[in-house]
Amino acid sequence: MSQLAVDQNEAPEGARELLLHTASTIMREGDIVDISLSELSLRSGLNSALVKYYFGNKAGLMKALLDRDMQDIVHAVDALMAKDMSPDERLRRHIGAVVDTYYKTPYLNRLLMRLVRESDPEEAHRIADSYLTPLSRAYDRLIKDGVKQGLFRNVDPQLFYFTTTGACDRFFSSRLVLKHCYDTEALTEELRDRYREHCIDFIMAGILAHN
Repeated sequence: MSQLAVDQNEAPEGARELLLHTASTIMREGDIVDISLSELSLRSGLNSALVKYYFGNKAGLMKALLDRDMQDIVHAVDALMAKDMSPDERLRRHIGAVVDTYYKTPYLNRLLMRLVRESDPEEAHRIADSYLTPLSRAYDRLIKDGVKQGLFRNVDPQLFYFTTTGACDRFFSSRLVLKHCYDTEALTEELRDRYREHCIDFIMAGILAHN
């Protein structure tokens, strides 16, 4: 297969998804928000020319990866908001899901900020309108529902969004701190589970109304 061009008939089945999966794995394991096409080709076993075929270039691959991961989040939040449950239980489940998301994709928030910063205004607005605005609206609705039912304090939904995502993201994007201060770099499932419960307890303690 030519390294310069790939014909449609030469593209292996599932190659696009494998490229995205491999890019995600490289970034997670390396605690980075970039990849080399040579490593992507080596790890995936695919011709690096397929990046151009499917995504146009490496920047297109990064945008596609962001879209894949963020679409999953927005869909999950929409599904959660549609469930018949109390606002406090909904928030507990959401916080747990956010921790699980950053455990799986610790690069995600950094990649989001990088692409918003480096994209042209039209693409930056697309990212914001597609992913950030829907999440902001969900937080606004969730908190207003909780306040109306007397479950939550009347906190600023915008600030609460940054508090929650910041707390959940920071832990999994700080492996150098884990390495140099706590002598470990391993993001284990046991550590994830402990941090999930920690975040739920602390964040809920800050928003629950105390009668």
